[in-house]
Amino acid sequence: MRGADYVIKRVAFAIVTVFVAVTINFVLFRLAPGNAVTNLSRVPHATQELRASLRQQFGLDKSKGRQYVIYLKQLAHGNLGISFENEQPVSTNLRAALLNTLPMVTLGTLFAIVVGTLTGVIAAWRRRTPIETATVTSALAFYSMPTHWLGLMLVIIFSGTLPTGGMTNEFLLNPSFWTHLKDLASHIALPSLTLGLVLYGEYTLIVRSAMLETLGEDYILTARAKGLKPWTIVRKHALRNAMLPIATLVALSLSYIVAGAILIETVFSWPGIGRAVYEAVLQRDYPMLQGAFLLLTVSVVFFNLVADLIYFKLDPRITT
Repeated sequence: MRGADYVIKRVAFAIVTVFVAVTINFVLFRLAPGNAVTNLSRVPHATQELRASLRQQFGLDKSKGRQYVIYLKQLAHGNLGISFENEQPVSTNLRAALLNTLPMVTLGTLFAIVVGTLTGVIAAWRRRTPIETATVTSALAFYSMPTHWLGLMLVIIFSGTLPTGGMTNEFLLNPSFWTHLKDLASHIALPSLTLGLVLYGEYTLIVRSAMLETLGEDYILTARAKGLKPWTIVRKHALRNAMLPIATLVALSLSYIVAGAILIETVFSWPGIGRAVYEAVLQRDYPMLQGAFLLLTVSVVFFNLVADLIYFKLDPRITT
């Protein structure tokens, strides 16, 4: 029963968090500098009639409180509203952007998980050796690099070798499946590599720290005394018991998949969630911003909840 109480408490907290985030997002976007009507009219000195017509068309003539009530009612029915920019349903725009973001960010995150976990384990096992020094130094370097700066450096290095913008080659007419797949792979390489290198440093440092703590336990000393092979000790004893922080980091990385990478998608002109948010900010497209940040909020809260439940499953000592 205590386990059920824990799960109910975490789920209730997640629901409240989403509601608070939705309210804050609604208020913050309308407090930001700029005027949505001016952007919509496309004319700096538009007539008052045009401005009034646009305000009425998009419901901006109502009070902020009334707009908030209408937004909650629409949200309860799964309606995210209509984009100011292209007058398409926000859900349709977000669906298309999300389908573009998922492959790119998934590849980068998988790269970071595999390479970061491997290098973190090696650094912990070969402690106080040149291998650990080189591994930790490179991880710190990539972890501290600004994402957009690293992306620009990769653009400079690979310019002329790999595509540095967009998702596909627009000059390919009716390509075959394999030609399209090859073209997509060449375009996705640099943005996913940028994300993977940034996350790789974080994974390496977290895994190394968790492994060092586990390798200092008495049962590891006992396993060594029994004459077990080093890889057996790492795989069956050390890594398995160091999974708590690693599982949390993986869960949080999965939330980053849905959130996308605004800076990376902006640098590489990748038509995903991050790029959609960037353009919505420029256009003061409130419905798109609210929908995108709702998606971001739900994904982060959901995967935080998953991390909490994984913690509870892996560590029975957690009861509150």
